[in-house]
Amino acid sequence: MRPIRPIKPIKPILLTFFFLLALTATARERTFVLASPDGRLVAHITTDDIAVGYYVYLGDMQLLRPTHIDIEYSQGGKAFDALTVKKVSRRTIDETVVSPLTRQATMRNHCNELTLQMKEGLSLVFRAYNEGIAYRFVWEGAPGRVKEEAVAYNFDGNWDVTAPYVSRFDSADHAVQYSTSFENQYTHTTLSQLDARRLCFLPLLVHGPNGIKLCITESALLDYPGLYLHGTGNSGLLMGEHAPLPRRVEQGGHNNLQLLVKEREDYIAEMDRERVFPWRIMMVGTDTEIAMNNMSYLLGEPSRVDDISWIKPGKVAWDWWNCFNISGVDFPAGINNDTYKHYIDFASRYGIEYVILDEGWAVNKQADLFQVVPEIDLPMLVQYAKEKNVGIILWAGYYAFCGEHDLSGVNATKHMEHVCRHYSEMGVRGFKIDFMDRDDQLVVDFYRRAAAICAKYHLVVDFHGAFKPAGFTRTYPNVLNFEGVFGLEQMKWAPATVDQMQYDVEIPFIRQAAGPMDYTQGAMLNGGRWNYHPCWMEPMSQGTRCHQLALYIVLESPLNMLCDSPTHYDREPDYTRFVAAIPTVWDETRVLQGEVGEYIVTARRKGDTWYIGGITNWTERDITLDLSTLNLSALSSATLYTDGVNAHRRGSDYKVTTFRSPLSTLKVHFAPGGGFVMMIEK
Repeated sequence: MRPIRPIKPIKPILLTFFFLLALTATARERTFVLASPDGRLVAHITTDDIAVGYYVYLGDMQLLRPTHIDIEYSQGGKAFDALTVKKVSRRTIDETVVSPLTRQATMRNHCNELTLQMKEGLSLVFRAYNEGIAYRFVWEGAPGRVKEEAVAYNFDGNWDVTAPYVSRFDSADHAVQYSTSFENQYTHTTLSQLDARRLCFLPLLVHGPNGIKLCITESALLDYPGLYLHGTGNSGLLMGEHAPLPRRVEQGGHNNLQLLVKEREDYIAEMDRERVFPWRIMMVGTDTEIAMNNMSYLLGEPSRVDDISWIKPGKVAWDWWNCFNISGVDFPAGINNDTYKHYIDFASRYGIEYVILDEGWAVNKQADLFQVVPEIDLPMLVQYAKEKNVGIILWAGYYAFCGEHDLSGVNATKHMEHVCRHYSEMGVRGFKIDFMDRDDQLVVDFYRRAAAICAKYHLVVDFHGAFKPAGFTRTYPNVLNFEGVFGLEQMKWAPATVDQMQYDVEIPFIRQAAGPMDYTQGAMLNGGRWNYHPCWMEPMSQGTRCHQLALYIVLESPLNMLCDSPTHYDREPDYTRFVAAIPTVWDETRVLQGEVGEYIVTARRKGDTWYIGGITNWTERDITLDLSTLNLSALSSATLYTDGVNAHRRGSDYKVTTFRSPLSTLKVHFAPGGGFVMMIEK
């Protein structure tokens, strides 16, 4: 059996030897060349009886050196070596994929594909897009186990990298890193300087030569552990790792709502049927091209929900972030009927589609969604909201939603059926499911089962405490959102030393490459660089009001929060109506300008209306936009929100300009941490 990297990191010198040994030419070596449709991106796949590897060029520029890939699997305790190529097939794919509830109505899926069929029921599939290279294994054999999958990226240089470490680290206990909420900010370093002991979750971004960026992520992640990468100290080499399969779990964690892993197996996945493994994706392009890359969605498995007509994206009035800070009412604000009726009235007044009842509506620490606190009459609130044309979404902790006592998932499936049937019949419209905080095979499969059961009962889903979407929103369109982002909630407690403005202009090029995110924007108290401070009860954002507004355009979020208090929004009704009317899914999207970590400007179209939004880091800047490519009419009505003259001092300062004139260029000034939004109508 070929050597597979164990869980503990291998010393760099041994890694180098391993790669040289694995990819040394033999008498049986064969090389297959696969080029992108435009011929610029070329993968060379090499095989022999003991190894498979590949390397990649963009034109005459090498991106990846020879890189070893493999799966170590077994059946009935017997290991199989299945690398001998039996059959080779090629095809070109050029199709239009309907992509509702996303950044654009349709996407072109255009690539060249190479399939290497090997013995023992294993195949290796490569795809070359103009926008990147992807590969995955396909298993058609009998049930078995995956000991480990060897994934590596051997970049052709010690390039810069922007990577998110997992939030937990213990040098004496490597396994603690497998429990993470996937909400860390980015570390900026070189490939060789990444800490080999610490795992990075995906996506991560490598800064190649000549302005080329390489974004590493995965897709079609449905019943298999998620991929981590870590440094090796060896120039450009990153190695992959997966969380081993849990052997024993216990209820615990936040308010007893989590399943904590107490023991793990010495393998990463059970294979109980034929399956396709996740796609390993390397997106390739300039900054703006990476921000527009659709490979994660296109490589997701096709929709398993036949009828999606009932799925309704939209905005959400939310209670948790603003801590029920409402005023001018004659009742005590909190978790009670009067407060939630106030939120429902607010949503109805502005045409907001949903209200979320976040943590607190069910009895605390019982992990039982059928124990509703006595202050809440849930059927009454659901009916009240329905009469106001507002849907109710319920927050649910992971354990409370799945009730999973058995590792097989049988009991969990029965419990989820009971929960979903009960609340669907009541009229609830969906669930926000939180605190999974893992991506081993058991949890990844929970996402699949939860999404399928929710779809059966016409319930939308927002996953929090969650890994990246990884193509999941194509497979289950009722899953409108994932968290997996260092979002605005962090501003309730993050110290002023945390640079959220830097992070905001990184995630459109990195995290968003994997799919939509629930960042939960909409703060009405906005702090400049020197007056932001964390406050749990009355939180504020970093940056300007227009920065917050532009996040509704720059970030993709089919289920999008208005995180602040109805009282704050009601003080500025015109602004609130503007926010509430911004679409959350789009017919067309273009990234007009941008640079990772500096700024970004995104244009999105819904029908005949364009919205253009831009944000910057703490750097004050002026830009000129060329709007000629948007095919705007000669006379257009435009509404422009820009930073006010004192926005650098008081972040909530903004100005609104309306005009009707030819729109071919636009000059915009960003305050530090600023932004702008323009709506253009015919």
